[in-house]
Amino acid sequence: MIQEIKIKNFRSFKDEVTFSFEASNDKFAEDSQVVQINESTRLLRFAVIYGYNASGKTNLLDALDFLRYFWSYKPESLDEGTKVNPFKLDNTSSSEPTRFEVVFYVGDTKYWYQLELDMLQVHKEKLSYYKSTQPIMLFERTLENNQSVVEFNNNGNGDKISAAAKELINVNCLKNLSVFVARNQVNVSLPLIDAAKDWMKSQIMPTIYPGTNLNYYAQRKTAENKHIIKSIVDFLHEADFNVTNIQSDVIDKHIADDMIEYFMEDANTPKEEKERIKREKTIKQFQTIFEHTVETENGKETFPMYGMDESAGTLRTFGIETALIEVFNTQSLLPVDEVDTSLHPKLLEKILYDYLRIPSRTQLLVTTHNDGLLDLVDDLIRKDSIWFTEKKKSGVTDLYKLTDFRGVNRLSSIREAYRNKRFGATMN
Repeated sequence: MIQEIKIKNFRSFKDEVTFSFEASNDKFAEDSQVVQINESTRLLRFAVIYGYNASGKTNLLDALDFLRYFWSYKPESLDEGTKVNPFKLDNTSSSEPTRFEVVFYVGDTKYWYQLELDMLQVHKEKLSYYKSTQPIMLFERTLENNQSVVEFNNNGNGDKISAAAKELINVNCLKNLSVFVARNQVNVSLPLIDAAKDWMKSQIMPTIYPGTNLNYYAQRKTAENKHIIKSIVDFLHEADFNVTNIQSDVIDKHIADDMIEYFMEDANTPKEEKERIKREKTIKQFQTIFEHTVETENGKETFPMYGMDESAGTLRTFGIETALIEVFNTQSLLPVDEVDTSLHPKLLEKILYDYLRIPSRTQLLVTTHNDGLLDLVDDLIRKDSIWFTEKKKSGVTDLYKLTDFRGVNRLSSIREAYRNKRFGATMN
């Protein structure tokens, strides 16, 4: 689980901001929405970010997406740079390093990851873990004489690594990629480092944006694992959709010669798949049929509908619910940008209620324009789960939380206070 993330000089976050899942002493929904890691650490399972258009709220989710990408990014040459995107609305930030810090838990083990890089190279990368109150370095990577140098902790508090393995990792650690990518090139056991690496790879899901093709994602997941269909259908039924079954399959679709040529030239198509396409002249395609049961003059009747004929709201719900099932299966973090896209406010409330009522070590981080959720504070949503972004005239985004404000507990309506600009993060 993520405890906090610090960001500096990334997109509109020119100045350092800190986002935290740490829970306050508020006891509302303690059993289902707060995870007690240890005596001093209590982490939230949910956070929602408000802010007007272009205020920077999506950039927090982009930071998580960048880190996911960078931890496995393997450029073919040094010329490709790091792909980081610094603040660009002044004359200096583009040439200055971007900084990230992430504090997270793998099981009950606390880790601290630090990354400092510009568009060309990594200046610093460090992973530490905690046995007590002080961090213990596992590896630290610096830039010396324009080359990356990786040092490991071999004093008994870290992973034991031979001189030969250390040298191989250093050889593979180009200055524009992560130590984790270089580590993957070396056949050596590093349990503490690998636990963090595996968490980074599997416990932060890709961000769902308004334009994300959730239908394709949900079709693939339900075709691969038909056991999850019942849960999705049950949710759709409870939400007053008349969907009573879903059938997802992989079918062979015949394609014309010009399309075959396209796949032959596509570098992303594996060699074995190219050979199969050329031989069979088909591509694998997902097909989903929704079964609708409705009341007619003849009583209840059932009709099939292809996914392409479904409403945007049905398909969005199909995708969101599939993603949330994956979140629970993997105990991971899911970021969702503009979670209210194509969803009725009451449907969004039901999605959040169903997620929040189940205790787990999952986390959901969303952005929204739906201020109606603020009426659910202390009914469905905790006060410490609410955050805001506001962009200054300089184009710099500020990030802060509801509980930073005094007198919040005395407000009769947080929603009205927000609309009246009590917390900023609204149009002027």
